[in-house]
Amino acid sequence: MDDSLHVRALTGEAVGPWLDDLARLRIAVFADFPYLYAGDVGYERRYLETYTRSPESLFVLALDGDRVVGASTGIPLADETEAFRTPFAARGIDPARVFYFGESVLLREWRGRGLGHRFFDEREGYARRLGRFDTTAFCAVDRAADDPRRPAGHRDNDAFWRKRGYTRQDGMQATLSWAEHGETAETPKTLTFWTRPLEQAR
Repeated sequence: MDDSLHVRALTGEAVGPWLDDLARLRIAVFADFPYLYAGDVGYERRYLETYTRSPESLFVLALDGDRVVGASTGIPLADETEAFRTPFAARGIDPARVFYFGESVLLREWRGRGLGHRFFDEREGYARRLGRFDTTAFCAVDRAADDPRRPAGHRDNDAFWRKRGYTRQDGMQATLSWAEHGETAETPKTLTFWTRPLEQAR
């Protein structure tokens, strides 16, 4: 990683002052394929309120000086909304045993510097230290391989996630709504979960 970058991890109430930075990053990064998110401050406030309410939420920030150029989040699944908890309960997985990863967002010019792995290392390590989780998980939006909006040369993150030990759980999905570019209202989108067993600290 470049010497100009540093990573800072914050938990619980300490994440509060950084919510606006994360909102701006989410709007900037998720505007691109595959999320095609038409940024909305109201949506961001509703989404991020979940993290302000959880005493064990986690923000991992990538900073260039004082500028936040990337961020990654995590939260006990039991503190997440019903839309995220229900698919696990439906498969007989206790949400109390799952640590959920929200997003990893990184501005384009800072990619390829090892921060993707660092974000996963930090979140998995935090979940392990909490001592009561045996699974880490996240979800990703579903897009067809022949989606005409897919940019030429676009590469999904599936290979990276599999190298990290995550398995796509086909049929285990959440439905969330947001407005895409060109839409005048929020519409439902399907996201599929990926999970990984969490080894306990030695």
